[in-house]
Amino acid sequence: MLHKPGITEGLAHHIVATRWEDVPQDVRHQAKRSLVNFFAVMLAGCRSRPIETTLRSLSEFSGGKQVALIGRAEKIDALSAAFLNAAGANVDDFCDTHTATVIHPTAPVAGALFAYAGLRPLSGADLLLAFVLGNEVQDRIGLAISPSHYNRGWHITSTCGVFGAATAIGKLARLDERQMVWALGNAATQSAGLCECLGTPAKSLSVGNAARNGLWSALLAEKGYDGPAEPLAGVQGFYSALAETPDLSHITDGWGDRWEIMATSYKPYPCGFVIHPVLDCVLDWRRDHPAVDVTRVVVRGNPLLSVRGDRPNVSTGREAQVSVQHAVAAALIKGQAGLDQFTDACVNDPEVLKLRGMVELLRDESFSTVAAAVEMTTADGKIFKLEQKAARGSDANPLSDRDLESKLRAAALLSNPRYEATPLIDAIWNVEASADVSKLVALTVPV
Repeated sequence: MLHKPGITEGLAHHIVATRWEDVPQDVRHQAKRSLVNFFAVMLAGCRSRPIETTLRSLSEFSGGKQVALIGRAEKIDALSAAFLNAAGANVDDFCDTHTATVIHPTAPVAGALFAYAGLRPLSGADLLLAFVLGNEVQDRIGLAISPSHYNRGWHITSTCGVFGAATAIGKLARLDERQMVWALGNAATQSAGLCECLGTPAKSLSVGNAARNGLWSALLAEKGYDGPAEPLAGVQGFYSALAETPDLSHITDGWGDRWEIMATSYKPYPCGFVIHPVLDCVLDWRRDHPAVDVTRVVVRGNPLLSVRGDRPNVSTGREAQVSVQHAVAAALIKGQAGLDQFTDACVNDPEVLKLRGMVELLRDESFSTVAAAVEMTTADGKIFKLEQKAARGSDANPLSDRDLESKLRAAALLSNPRYEATPLIDAIWNVEASADVSKLVALTVPV
């Protein structure tokens, strides 16, 4: 049984000791890129049916209206705001990805941060430091057990995201090392999320809880609510309970020399990121062959592509977000892979349905998770072989700042065709100069 005392304490020491001055400029800029993407996906998802449902449900139990919601006029209590911010950013499967772990790092951390900003005055520099540290901690905790943890069926965004949210809020609350261990312990006992829920609204339930529970974990620790000395590597701690043999070197080795947020990818398509290299191939080919009939498609990719995306028989838009067969068919028929291509209507389109049955998926361990090959046979018997070695938006083939701005503008127009996103975009790029980041949230509310 694992028993490594001092692991969580060492992590807490690094969290507490890290200052804004320790964060390099490129890391600061990447953090702002993540926030541009966060507001884009939040504006796209904040009025979706699952979020409307959860808002109605949470409002029944909310005793306060002190915190504004991103993209909406309503206010609610801070814990519920954290939940709704994170779930809304995740619901369309359009959020960012830490490539090595498949964690979607920004939703649980930023969801908690902007709820906290509605409770206590918060500067932009403090927010960015807390955000970077939250990302760092959840990614490192996840790296120690990747890929086995995700492959066992744990939704790693949720199980590790709660530590990121607790870290970020704990940093802002100026917890000392002992209190930070307590916050991480409080988070550890609230860690949950199942991959079986992918393709349903329940997927975002655990992401929302990661933000909510992480926020609460830190606030409890601030008030002296204590926990175990070694919640991560204790005899019955987080890793032992998961029956994992972690590589604990990932927890603190190289702290300050490498920053995990730099390995973040941003999605150009609202679906599982392992599907993205496939879509790159298909959409590029379709642009050059707009009127050619396809009779067979063979997709070859990393085993995770099959584990998560081999779903030929989907019936809803949510399921379609984790279906290679649907993504390929919709992209070939519609020539696009945007939010409209992952709706119930597109899933039930007769042409898309027919072509879905012609897509075959093969596993190949020689491919990374951001690479894929596609072989297409057309009606005249011709075979086209395509390959993408690094998906657009991945850390190896990143979207530009302008691309991320365009993603935010497009998402904002979905919520309000008259909305002008420029003030919000400018405020994000200059957030470190802000004395009150709650103003960012105010800029997202339609008028």
